[in-house]
Amino acid sequence: MSRRRWTGSLLLALLLTAPLSLPAAAAPEPGAAASTTTADTSSAADVSSVPLPSLSATTTQVASGLKRPVALAASDDGTDRLFIVEKSGRVRVYHPDTGLAAAPLVDIRSAVDESGNERGLLGIAVPPGFAESQDLYLAYTALPDGAVTLARYHLDESRLEVLLSQEHAQYSNHNGGQLAFGPDGNLYWSIGDGGGSADPFRSAQRLDTLLGKILRIDVSRSCGTLAYCVPGDNPFVGTSGAREEIWLYGLRNPWRFSFDSADGSMWIGDVGQGRWEEVDHLAPGRGGLNLGWSCYEGLEKFDGGDCVPGETYTEPVFTYSPYTGGCSVIGGHVYRGQKYAGLLAGTYIATDYCSSTVWALRPDGDGGYEQAEIGQMPTQVTSIGVAADGDFYVINDLPGGLHRVSFAQEEPTCRVDRTVNAWGTGATVDLTVTNTGSTPVNGWRLQFPLALGQTVISDWNTNLTQGSNTVTAANASHNATIAPGASITLGYLVGHTGDASSPPRFMLNGDACAVGD
Repeated sequence: MSRRRWTGSLLLALLLTAPLSLPAAAAPEPGAAASTTTADTSSAADVSSVPLPSLSATTTQVASGLKRPVALAASDDGTDRLFIVEKSGRVRVYHPDTGLAAAPLVDIRSAVDESGNERGLLGIAVPPGFAESQDLYLAYTALPDGAVTLARYHLDESRLEVLLSQEHAQYSNHNGGQLAFGPDGNLYWSIGDGGGSADPFRSAQRLDTLLGKILRIDVSRSCGTLAYCVPGDNPFVGTSGAREEIWLYGLRNPWRFSFDSADGSMWIGDVGQGRWEEVDHLAPGRGGLNLGWSCYEGLEKFDGGDCVPGETYTEPVFTYSPYTGGCSVIGGHVYRGQKYAGLLAGTYIATDYCSSTVWALRPDGDGGYEQAEIGQMPTQVTSIGVAADGDFYVINDLPGGLHRVSFAQEEPTCRVDRTVNAWGTGATVDLTVTNTGSTPVNGWRLQFPLALGQTVISDWNTNLTQGSNTVTAANASHNATIAPGASITLGYLVGHTGDASSPPRFMLNGDACAVGD
């Protein structure tokens, strides 16, 4: 019997594959089908009821003078400090009362290879019990050959202790670099597929290399000749030819991932090849999943990719194309702070290095996801961090600043209602756009995504263009003005390959619209 290419069901082409929690030791052998189901890991009690299009994100710069910052983490010792990683090999300290300290906390520039745009000191993690241990964990590309390296840095001794490295000499890109301690106390580390284009080494689907993976190790102890231990319930422990450190595989360049502190689920921003950026959301405790690269990029089959017959892949919960202006997804965090809990609790926030769009995602309670664009970050954000109080901060590459993120509720000034009439391989979609604001709209552009496999054939009451799955509908001469409280209608005919669903989000002249039926 042939297996489906994705695990779980597909709703609006944007669903979570969140398997039921099973012991990781029961995870499938490579090539076996994973037993999964779609599940919402957030309860109604800890998720805000404010519709995502009603949210607005803004930033305030609080520090400058950083040199190519790429990662940040809270100090977790009661001091309210933020540790900020500079690509060259330094860790800087910011305190909300005293600002950015001039002297670095850590300087390992003599060990770091920062050649090429993507090499350098890339990640930092603060372990539980940091106040006592005074240890930090760092991910970097090491001299002389760019090997991606995990090390423990002993602050009290200014000493770097290498724990694990993976050869990565041929290309300088796709190094991953995120470090995070999971709810189980283990350290997770992301590594890219080895660089170049289209995974030339077929690394992501191989289990004999750490490239294209997220690893899980126990750094609280050592085992034999290893400076760490492999947890006994890692999915490939005892699998012939497999690296036992592997937790997840089939990744391209998982630059930033995080754990939801409320439910332990994992969110991953995996940078795409050029057609799709993706966000994955995985239920807690599930290792051994194959996230698809390079057989798939996002939800789409990748031309010339590495596809294993019978393999089962875990689908992303959210994809967007570079036609939105994006180029590299910057995975973020689920908001669990107190300051904006009434607005944002249970909402995942991410951005993009090029477009600076603030993406908000939230489980809708029915197995799918709400999604909206809720603002703009500063240019070239490289990482989103969470302070000890739960507030969000971002750092941007050039010119090198630290920014605090604020959220507010601003009711949308537009609403879009949708009517779909589908048949066979076609569908008509009628959209009613209502001006819910207090001023007229004089000239409009409505932007929205289509489900994968939909192609516009014709349109009415608009001038419509499609790029990849992104549509821009501009006003016609007879409906350019929308008075307050008034509505206009437009529509289009699409061919589809099985998914005839209507668009999940809309932007009118750059502002998010409420979405009706």
